[in-house]
Amino acid sequence: MPARIDDTQIPAAPDLEFEQALWEQNIRQIAGFDEAGRGAWAGPVVAGAVILPMDIKIMQTLQGVRDSKQLKAERRTVLAGLIHEQALAWAVGESSAAEIDALGILPATRLAMQRALMALSVSAEHLLIDALFLPDVDRPQTALIKGDQRSLSIAAASILAKTHRDAWMVDCVQSYPQYAFARHKGYGTALHQQRLEEFGPCAIHRRTFAPIAALLSESPKP
Repeated sequence: MPARIDDTQIPAAPDLEFEQALWEQNIRQIAGFDEAGRGAWAGPVVAGAVILPMDIKIMQTLQGVRDSKQLKAERRTVLAGLIHEQALAWAVGESSAAEIDALGILPATRLAMQRALMALSVSAEHLLIDALFLPDVDRPQTALIKGDQRSLSIAAASILAKTHRDAWMVDCVQSYPQYAFARHKGYGTALHQQRLEEFGPCAIHRRTFAPIAALLSESPKP
């Protein structure tokens, strides 16, 4: 596991400290990775991957990029478009609720990251990952605690993962309007709990997660 850090090690905004250190070693194609939806009760876990151009000026171009959790939805959408335009390569990968139930959330998160890696149009030489290693990936990698607050590549990946997943959950309203997925995006809000108690779980709920498993255990047996 990567070492813990304190707040004094976190810059005011994500920067290129880790990317530049690798660039100086002539490692040019560095992919940042982050996920969205790991703690949700429904829907996929989504991983974003971003390779930024080897240019210090990208910090100015992407100066508004932050950990996605620190941004409002409208701002994330604008920044996602900018990242799409400016990145050397970008991709997203998903693991479904069924895969999460079958594998566990951590292996499913890693699987989503591997799918994002495979979908990149440019081959990554080194991976910068928010707090995780990918043991099944034979490629140099660095796990960074609070990486989405420290690395611009990881922060950009967090925005792509979050915007993609939010859009996926909004689309689910057409199939499952009773759950209000557009409002809570599958997370464990009071509204989501209320709708679950009223309608029970649907096909995109994670049945191994404790709140869903508890509801299923309470259901009357046929």
